[in-house]
Amino acid sequence: MRRKAKGREKIRLVLVSPVQHAEAAGKLRAMSWTISRACGMALARKGLSRIQELGMALPVLTISSKNYGAWALRGWLMCRLAGWEVVEKTISPDDPAMKAEILLLSSSVRVPSLLHGDVHVWDTLAIGEYLNELKPAAGLLPLDPKARAHCRSICGEMHSGFSALRSSLPMNLKARFSEFKVWSRAQADIDRVVDIWRDCFAAYGGPFLFGARPCMADAMYAPVVTRFLSYNVTLDDVCEAYCLQIMALPDMKEWVEAALSEPDDIDELDAEF
Repeated sequence: MRRKAKGREKIRLVLVSPVQHAEAAGKLRAMSWTISRACGMALARKGLSRIQELGMALPVLTISSKNYGAWALRGWLMCRLAGWEVVEKTISPDDPAMKAEILLLSSSVRVPSLLHGDVHVWDTLAIGEYLNELKPAAGLLPLDPKARAHCRSICGEMHSGFSALRSSLPMNLKARFSEFKVWSRAQADIDRVVDIWRDCFAAYGGPFLFGARPCMADAMYAPVVTRFLSYNVTLDDVCEAYCLQIMALPDMKEWVEAALSEPDDIDELDAEF
């Protein structure tokens, strides 16, 4: 607070307790997230103006099918959560990189990959870490070291695990299976995902995995949300509400709309069912 006295400007410092500071910071973070979502990608375009002033082209994100590409969705959603507008480059269904992702031979290979100036990043977690370094205020990773370690741990688990879930319930946004039979190994993966979510809600209060706004972990688990809906997986009320929260994100709605308009031209997927 500033006051002027006898031609001079005096500064009065107001001391607050750590609890008051934390509460105020939380309200500011929530307000920032609400404003940024309300303004949509208009804010992202303004944020990119500085990059364009420096002579750098818009970042290019190489992705695969929006209907089937779980890893493509993760990388794309991370860019959006970081406030980045990217140029999308979609590879052909005949490209070996797409077949590798769709047929579950690899977690990433070449898709998604991010080209930003002369920087090329081609792994989903690496893309998230890179975006967090450039845009720390976007909150892709929590500020608290303990929460950040937790976030990285569950992101890493999704990156390297859940093979039974991937193979038996492949991502397919166009599909709806009301009476899908989940086999035991896949059910074990589903139970583990639900445990992860419940732990996060208990620790950070929701509605997203690490609090008031979505972060890298929510991007990593977003394709799982779509699987649970496509295959009519039974969930408790809290986890079901989380799925609806993710699907209600404007960016997710945009992705799904684009996915539904894709042609059905990837014959290899028939083998996954």
